[in-house]
Parts: sequence; structure tokens; C-alpha cells
Amino acid sequence: MPQKIAFVINPNAGVKKKINIIDFIKTHFPKTIPYDLIVWKNRDDFESVKNQILAGDYSIVVACGGDGTVNSVSSVVAHTPMALGIFPLGSGNGLARSNRIPLDLKKALHVIEKGTIKKIDGATLNGNPFFCTAGIGFDALIANKFATSTKRGFATYFKTSVSEFFKYAPSSYKITIDGRMLETKAFLITIANAGQWGNDVYIAPEAELHDGILNVSILKPFSHLSIAGIGIKLFSKKIHTSVNLLSEKGTDIDIEFEGEMPVHYDGEPILVKDKLSIKVMPLALNIVCP
Repeated sequence: MPQKIAFVINPNAGVKKKINIIDFIKTHFPKTIPYDLIVWKNRDDFESVKNQILAGDYSIVVACGGDGTVNSVSSVVAHTPMALGIFPLGSGNGLARSNRIPLDLKKALHVIEKGTIKKIDGATLNGNPFFCTAGIGFDALIANKFATSTKRGFATYFKTSVSEFFKYAPSSYKITIDGRMLETKAFLITIANAGQWGNDVYIAPEAELHDGILNVSILKPFSHLSIAGIGIKLFSKKIHTSVNLLSEKGTDIDIEFEGEMPVHYDGEPILVKDKLSIKVMPLALNIVCP
């Protein structure tokens, strides 16, 4: 049984599920297990939440929200004896899905109560920790657009992707993976710790969360006639068989490009100039799984 739990609650999450997160936890989580509720009220002020987590002597810290909330909480919990729990309220829920954490909220609470703690890898992108995927190119552009959208959900993500696709121009990159260098044009480049972006869309089906290695998926420019085939392969875990995808693996990855470009780590968008530096963090995070 967990010793003490903190539920870190993003009050903006869960809207599409039409639930009050605090009431749901109070109603359905066992009252025999001590826990605190930490509400992340101000998106730009995570420092106070971080301080509460570190001061609380918790065995499990539960991220109640989407991929951004999971990333923020994971970044505090990593490299500590604490374990991450996930109460999945997001659009993609990439790390939850990759660890077989149920999207049914009652079942997710049961995992937090009764689950097994496992270790998984993480990574850093220019010093920013991530635990699912990071990338540059088209998916990073969409992550940037999606972050500023007033509507959430897969439908919004899909509509944004379609509207941007026909005006998007692939860029040229110099990629160095553990000292091996290649130059190529790419539609997008994903650095995958987990195999999927979220919503069970698999960009790196062969990726494993605990092998100490990052998968590099380079999707090269493709014709409009290839769109349907690529989409099917992304949803059927077969994109690595596509002639349009170059798959590499490594632990220390640099990506060089010209100018400033949108980048994402676990869906969180930032702008980066000239170069990305990505390094694996082997078995950095304890996570509660079924």
C-alpha cells in the first residue's frame, strides 16, 4: 500500500470528461490511504507546485491532467525515490497509453492504489526533460498551433494538421547520432522514448521504455498520394516498414538546422535556434503501472 500520495491537479484538464477532478478523487479513492491535493492554479507558476511536491515526503505523485501536466510532474519526480502516477485527462495521453494505464478514471485510480512500480527511461532536449517523445518538423509545428487553440481533443488536432499540411515545406537537417552523421530533408524528426505520440498513433513502434536507447524516426518528404498509406501505418504500428521512414537508434543525438524552428517535448512547444541536443536518461523515472 502506498505510504502517502500527492494528486497534482490541473484544473483546466478533465473539462471534456465533464467531471470535477477533486470531487471524483474524494469519492472514488480509498480513504484509508493518506493523500494531499495540490492544485496547479497558474500555468506559469509550477515552481510552487514543485516545492510542495519536494517538501511532502510522498511515495507517489499523481499527475492529474494531460501530457503537459504529466511532463511537468515527471520532471520533478525523476531521479528521486518517488514514483509517478497518472490520472489521464488529456487529449493524447501518450505516456499513460504506453504504460497500459487505463483511460477509465476509476480503473486509473485502482492502478495508483494497487499497481506495480517500474523504472523507465527519460531524456532531455536542450536540458528540458521528456519521457514520451520529442521532435522537430511538422508535428512540432502542429503542437505549437494546438497549444494556442481554444479547443482541445483529437478532432482539433486533426483539423489543424490538415489545414497546415498543404502549405508546409520540409526542412534540411544535419543529424548526428552517437557520432554518426547524416544529412537529409525531413517532413519531421521524432525522438522516441515511447513508441507513440498519443492517441495510439505510433511513430516508433519498436521503441522500448527501459532499454536505455532512444529511437530516431525520420519521416522523409512524401507525395500527397502516400498520405493514406502513411496514416494507416501510423495507426497500425507499421510505420517502421514504410519506405518514407528512416529509423535510427542512439543515446546522444544532435540535430542542426538553419534559423529558428518550433520544437516539442512531450507535446510542449518551444522555439529553438540552430541546434537540438538530446541525451537519454536511463531508468530515470519510477512509474506506477498495472
